[in-house]
Amino acid sequence: MKKLFKTLLNTIPRPLLIRLSYIVKPIIALALRGNTYTDPIDGKSFTKFLPYGYGTQRENVLSPSTLSLERHRLLWLYLQRETEFFTKPTSVLHFAPEQAFYKRFKKLQNLTYTTTDLNSPLADVHADICDLPFESDTYDIIFCNHVLEHIPDDTKAMRELYRVLKPGGMAILQIPQDLKRATTFEDNSITDPKERAAIFGQYDHVRIYGYDYFDKLRTIGFRVEEVDYTQTLTATEVTKYCLAQGEILPVCYKP
Repeated sequence: MKKLFKTLLNTIPRPLLIRLSYIVKPIIALALRGNTYTDPIDGKSFTKFLPYGYGTQRENVLSPSTLSLERHRLLWLYLQRETEFFTKPTSVLHFAPEQAFYKRFKKLQNLTYTTTDLNSPLADVHADICDLPFESDTYDIIFCNHVLEHIPDDTKAMRELYRVLKPGGMAILQIPQDLKRATTFEDNSITDPKERAAIFGQYDHVRIYGYDYFDKLRTIGFRVEEVDYTQTLTATEVTKYCLAQGEILPVCYKP
């Protein structure tokens, strides 16, 4: 199973992988029914979660029912417990919409919900994050999670995110991050997919973000809260929901 997942992730184009997952996940979810771990997004429980990772695979992290990872479940809990996201009338722009959220967010009557991406079949608007076709000061909330590590000019992308966010609006901009690194590492001369996978952790990543990521967002103009939401949860909850202890949510506001 572990080798199969790794092979699929590294050989099948992402848009096709998204479509195939809709067929496969009900079968896997049924086979793994149990009471040990729970996905807070849909409330379903399993004997275990699936492994996931393009290079080194993490065990027990991919929910069989929603296909959520640790970061998705953490964000869901934060939105559910700390915000009015599920009740307040809100305009939302969602980059590279994740399957775990897409249908659920689209059904929420309080949201004016727009999705965007260059290639995703789930995108309403196909657009370049560095040159967005949206008016300035348009959206109350922006989700752009695990996208910026793919973008060569992430400064330009951040400026576009800031531009289209309303004053007082919130942007959650999650990225894969090595919190032990003080500074971000990138090298534009590295273009070979195998070399990128070995150095950056995935074949289509162009950098490894360090702790200075938060300060870079601040130079763009954002007010940034570094939210370690696992610190507000019990150890039992962290284990039950299969979260990554210490993962930081970059919760950004436009003054």
